[in-house]
This record gives sequence, structure tokens and C-alpha cells, in this order.
Amino acid sequence: MKMTPNDALAILNIVVNPVTPEMITTAYRKAAMLYHPDRNPSSLEMMQLVNAAYDVLKDYTDVSHLEAKSQEYGEEVSRALNAICGLQGLEIEICGAWIWISGNTKEHKESLKAAGFRWGAAKKCWYFRPAEWKSKNRKPWSMNQIRDTYGSQSYNPEQENKKKLSVAA
Repeated sequence: MKMTPNDALAILNIVVNPVTPEMITTAYRKAAMLYHPDRNPSSLEMMQLVNAAYDVLKDYTDVSHLEAKSQEYGEEVSRALNAICGLQGLEIEICGAWIWISGNTKEHKESLKAAGFRWGAAKKCWYFRPAEWKSKNRKPWSMNQIRDTYGSQSYNPEQENKKKLSVAA
């Protein structure tokens, strides 16, 4: 998955400038403890974002000019994902630092709105991003172009539950 260093800093809640490698490691460990699926079973998607953010930053050498946009981005994403994790028929996709929801969303429209997701009419998907994060790209990209540019990681809660049940049996 491709993610910008600034997105990665926001996910790990790093807002101090300049950023040091020690700060990155400390923030990763803190986020991993908070969002680890063993501690918080509904946070698998968030843990995937945390791991992707750390992968971007762990070998990044020029961190002095980076700046995070939101002090609580990780918590905002986690709250949004936890609010919808029990809804049936949704397909969750992580592209960069944005969350895209597709599948059977019509019956969950109000729940998605309440969780802070917005409808992307051109893409026929719901998406989540903090209010101050606006796309710098004004071109009408398709979901495939977004996937090609930022990478994609899909998560289907129903399939994960089936895996857990088959392992437990």
C-alpha cells in the first residue's frame, strides 16, 4: 500500500516537528498497543493502517520537513471504523490513508453518515477522511486509478468472522 509520509504521521498521531526516528518508533508502539486486534477485536483495519504508516516512516530519512495535518487522525479513523464494524454487507477498502466503503451500503446510509463517512457519487462508494483533509487532485479519478496510485487493502468483516469460526472449530 502506498501512503505519503504526511499521511503516515497523521495515522501515528505525530504532530511535533522535527520528527525523529525514536518518535516514529514510540508512536508506532503506542498505536500498536492501542489498536492490536488481541486487545481490540474490531480494530483489524486500523492496525493495518498503523502497520502501513510505520512501513512508510521506518526507513524515511528526511523527516525534518514533514508535518501532520490532524492531531487525532488515528482516533477519528478508529471511531469511524468501530461505528460500522458490525454492519452486514459492507466491503471496507483502505487506499492510502482514506477508507472506502462499498457493498450493500444503501440500508446503512444513516449509520455511515453518523460515523463521518461521505458519499462519493462518482465512485459509488462512501469514504472517510477528516474534515480538513481535502484532495489536492481535482481530476475525476476512478477507484482503479486510486488503487493504482495509493495501493489498496481490502477487508471484509464477514469473511474475517468466518475465518475465526473455522479456526475455533
